[in-house]
Amino acid sequence: MSPTVFIQRVSRLTNIPSHRSLRKWVNTALLAVSAGSDSEVTLRIVNAAEGRTLNAAFRGKDYATNVLTFGYHDRGAASLMGDIVLCAPVVAQEAREQSKLVAAHYAHLCVHGVLHLAGFDHETSKRAKVMESLEISVLSGLGFGNPY
Repeated sequence: MSPTVFIQRVSRLTNIPSHRSLRKWVNTALLAVSAGSDSEVTLRIVNAAEGRTLNAAFRGKDYATNVLTFGYHDRGAASLMGDIVLCAPVVAQEAREQSKLVAAHYAHLCVHGVLHLAGFDHETSKRAKVMESLEISVLSGLGFGNPY
């Protein structure tokens, strides 16, 4: 049995990767953090309005951000349960600004979101380095270059 990944697509943008690709990226990241086979993650692709509403409600910031994560499992549990929200227009804009393929940026943010669910963060430079190293490793295994 492998982790369950649900995909919800609310945004109408057309440059969003396929459900198959999104699911592969999330599953690969789940394997990298040794998430249990009964893990459940919902990946929700939203528009700017929903992204802004969620960011304001849960982080007190009145703008749409690229990725939000909401974990519903006990910290340290083998199985992860949570939601990852990606804001499609922000992801597309950042990809353009960073001269990246949109798919590469989605892959990075899928991995980034799973790592947050697994307890990783980038609140200090030391923790950011650990998280970024793992992101780079997972993305390399998926055929993507260093996102930084």
